Amino acid sequence: MNEVPRNVRGIVVTHGSMCFGMVDAVRSIAGPPADALIPISNEGKGPEELLHLVSELTGEGPSVIFTDLHTGSCALAARLACRDPEGRRVVFGTNLAMLLDFVFHRHLPLDELVERVVNLGRAAVRAFESGEERVGNRPVSGG
Repeated sequence: MNEVPRNVRGIVVTHGSMCFGMVDAVRSIAGPPADALIPISNEGKGPEELLHLVSELTGEGPSVIFTDLHTGSCALAARLACRDPEGRRVVFGTNLAMLLDFVFHRHLPLDELVERVVNLGRAAVRAFESGEERVGNRPVSGG
């Protein structure tokens, strides 16, 4: 019997309301299905409550837990929720580019998807240099 592969679920765990803003921005841009990204804030939650919520919402099937930092209560809950790494991964330092790519490619195998979003997230972090008239590696034409 062939099993139909399931899309990877994303859980966005952050300090304060950052998770809601990031997920809202992704939905505004991409309009993903409701279960593609689930926001969880640590606000008002103790460590045990946060861990329970993260573990519960990852559910069955493959999932990626995105956190804002690699330390702190959100990262600790994510790490503990992934003690048994089968089907769960954690990505720290989440940015909007990562989440957008995630929702468009969540059909990929879990390890391939995680590598993809991490590489894209790193590439999305840039510094603007004064006087620079380029987009990526291409000059921007004036006029």
